[in-house]
Amino acid sequence: MPCVAEFGIIDEFEKDKDYSCYEPQKYNCIAIDDDILSDWWNELTLIKTYFHCYSRSSFALARWGVTLIPPESLESFYNIVSTYKNSKSSKELINLMILLRKAISQNKYVIHYGV
Repeated sequence: MPCVAEFGIIDEFEKDKDYSCYEPQKYNCIAIDDDILSDWWNELTLIKTYFHCYSRSSFALARWGVTLIPPESLESFYNIVSTYKNSKSSKELINLMILLRKAISQNKYVIHYGV
């Protein structure tokens, strides 16, 4: 079974909450093959994120943990996904782009669960 990374939208972001619990259903997560993230890694390291909670500022994604992607980083993340070689033909990447556009339009945080 391939390893997947999951992404969802946090409707009500709480700065004091620890998001370490694995709750993909709560955020209506979609899954993509985790291997794709390796292809994006150099670009992802430029994106400001938080690991597990708002007080742990970082960059890129926690590959084996939980990442919170703030609204101000979503456009850059969307650009990485949309310019990827398979982004127009991969159903999972199209779904990720739709999720990111929705989060951007609603100014929401995105949660990422690593493998």
